[in-house]
Amino acid sequence: MIEQTQPPAAQKGEALIRVRRVGVCGSDFHAFMGQHPAYTYPRVIGHELAGEIIEVEANELGIHPGDRCAIEPYMSCGSCGPCRKGRANCCENLRLYGVHVDGGMQGFLPVRVDLLHRSNTVSLDQLALVETLGIGAHAVRRSELAHGEMALVIGAGPIGLAVIEFAKAAGAKVQVVECNPWRLAFVSKLGVEALEERATQVADVVFDATGSADSMEESLKCTAPGGRLVFVGLTKGHVRLDDALLHKREITVVASRNSCGQFPRIIRMLEEKKIDVTSWITHRLSLSQVPSTFKDLSGQPRLLKAVVELDDADA
Repeated sequence: MIEQTQPPAAQKGEALIRVRRVGVCGSDFHAFMGQHPAYTYPRVIGHELAGEIIEVEANELGIHPGDRCAIEPYMSCGSCGPCRKGRANCCENLRLYGVHVDGGMQGFLPVRVDLLHRSNTVSLDQLALVETLGIGAHAVRRSELAHGEMALVIGAGPIGLAVIEFAKAAGAKVQVVECNPWRLAFVSKLGVEALEERATQVADVVFDATGSADSMEESLKCTAPGGRLVFVGLTKGHVRLDDALLHKREITVVASRNSCGQFPRIIRMLEEKKIDVTSWITHRLSLSQVPSTFKDLSGQPRLLKAVVELDDADA
């Protein structure tokens, strides 16, 4: 976090945002402890962001001061090979707010106008979780999950929950495996079958959202012949797959990175109340509480999603 004595100046093509909500990602905990390899330091963390527009020049998007918005944290270059192919999430020069440049745990933030996604009806809490939802939406799109197929989601953290939402929206039959009893009870209320252990049957599409190499290896066994295995969670180590089983079942293994073009769709779904993630927020803290309490959040057994609330005193 950082205390700003005055708002930074927005450059041409940018808007000045008053940050109002910051969702806490699992990677933020590792970064806070200096243990995440993707982050550069020193760094103001926070990439799950919602804010209010304070200053902005006239623009083609029709964004005006006073608008509330979700902030897309991915700054792609637009000119590398992946960007030219429409795969900006794989940009060779990708930078993220809160990871490579200072993020939202501060009062104000200058943001490129094209990264702002407006909604004056969706709550700030939910706008801050659009980025998390985008991870799940992109993973389901990558999987090509079809109506009536069986989907198995391994891990019911925020990313797993996001996958569940869009797997349900695709018309799939959804099962979830989660070892945390509290999260298992939470996910059982979402209208999906919740299991403590991996189901004996196999699924057409398996989404592993654990970030555990051991789990990712085991997930291959749960994937049906001709099925797809999607790695949504990320691990630093190597993942070893049973090649004989991989070939026998001719399984497609897919990696899913970040979100790609999903923000407008997600905001429409929130506005239409097709998704409601308010209940995901289990912990709240102010910006001033971050230094003293942030590091202890990750050990909370009933933590699902924490949100940092910034008021005028933090600006």
